[in-house]
Amino acid sequence: MKNNVRVHLALLTVAIIYGENYTIAKGVMPEHLGPSGFVFLRILVAAILFNVVYLFRKKEKVQDKGHFIQFIIAACFGVAGNMLLFFNGLAHTSEINASVLMLNAPVFVLIFSVFILKEKVKIWQAVGMLIAAIGAMLMIGGTAFEFSTQSASGDVMVLLNATSFAFYLVYVKRLLSKYTALFVIKHLFIVGTIMVLPFAWNDLKSADFTQFPVEIWYSIAFVAIMTTFVAYLLNAWAVQKASPNLVASYIYLQPVIATFIAINAGNQSLSWEKVIFALVIFTGVYMVNSNRNKA
Repeated sequence: MKNNVRVHLALLTVAIIYGENYTIAKGVMPEHLGPSGFVFLRILVAAILFNVVYLFRKKEKVQDKGHFIQFIIAACFGVAGNMLLFFNGLAHTSEINASVLMLNAPVFVLIFSVFILKEKVKIWQAVGMLIAAIGAMLMIGGTAFEFSTQSASGDVMVLLNATSFAFYLVYVKRLLSKYTALFVIKHLFIVGTIMVLPFAWNDLKSADFTQFPVEIWYSIAFVAIMTTFVAYLLNAWAVQKASPNLVASYIYLQPVIATFIAINAGNQSLSWEKVIFALVIFTGVYMVNSNRNKA
């Protein structure tokens, strides 16, 4: 299978996982577990899994002491900071608000790519992101989302999370050009676990894990294994092979996937409008990737 096909399949898988994550994670917080405590569990489990898998891979060494600082910065923005902001934000706002605000991430990636990676962004790529953003907002519901003073703190945290994750996607490209994706992610999650623990301590102490229903454990397992372990590894591998702009553009597919998951569950019905909105998003993503295909 050609490399670019594998990249798109990996990113599509990530989009499917993230499309489910909003509702699944929201069902755990804050009734059963505080957001910071939830973040710690997902990072800890993923860190263990990354290290177990690494035991069976060819070993690598850090090539330069200066790279340790890069690992710490990438862990701060890509693991600890963005997860704490997102889960705490999601706990104080709606799933719809959070998904709308996450649409800003590709725009921030575009900006960071220009200043950090010195990438030249073509006009049709910028237009493609705009088209995909419009289609995603319409897919989410157009006027169905509402920003208010009650959700303001949560909205701000989700927006900061989008900025943090965008910076991570661009910044980690440096490390991924020198090391394998698994080696990088393994180190980021070890550092991230240490960073998050002080923020999660109170949530972990106050949670009564013995009273968690089995479906809550299933939700925690999904977020830790699929949304964290699988999605982060696939994202890191994709950033190695493609532009961070392409990786970020797949965020626009999450509302499409979330909508069709809801249709399959019987919560929504399929309409021509949804099909058209989906095609608009796919068109925008194709435009973002068109320059890479020509190259």
